[in-house]
Amino acid sequence: MAVQLGASATAARAHEELFTYWASLRQAGRLPGRKDIDPEGFKRLLPTVSLIDVIRGEGRRDYRLRLAGTGLYTVYGREITGRALGDVYGPRAAEYWREELDKIVEGRRPGVGCHNLSWRGAGHLSLLWLRLPLASNGADVDMILGYDAVVGLQGDQSSGIRAA
Repeated sequence: MAVQLGASATAARAHEELFTYWASLRQAGRLPGRKDIDPEGFKRLLPTVSLIDVIRGEGRRDYRLRLAGTGLYTVYGREITGRALGDVYGPRAAEYWREELDKIVEGRRPGVGCHNLSWRGAGHLSLLWLRLPLASNGADVDMILGYDAVVGLQGDQSSGIRAA
């Protein structure tokens, strides 16, 4: 089975919309900060938008979901706002996200990918995700703006894209 092409195209358009908004906030090569973000600029995407704090500590970084849109409750089956990666995911999924978010922090560049929801017992669904770096000082990433689209397989009753 393959991911529905229409769903993927819809997700790509949503990713492009949020990326374009984020890119419009960059000035002279400086990253936008949280204070620059106005949710009115991407209101229709808010149900599956997240804000992720970068927690710097001894050894390695961690990440905490400062805000998770109401549509993400369906994906995770519970409220995830305020939780660290290890509190939301099992060890393998938490490590996946830590590695992906580390790339965004270190590279100061957006990240995009696909993450299967088999860890949640929903192997027929995947998240097409976008993560955008934010820096309150314009340089050091201290927060990440995220958007997730849930995509299913053809033939499944929950196939297609949906706000989570």
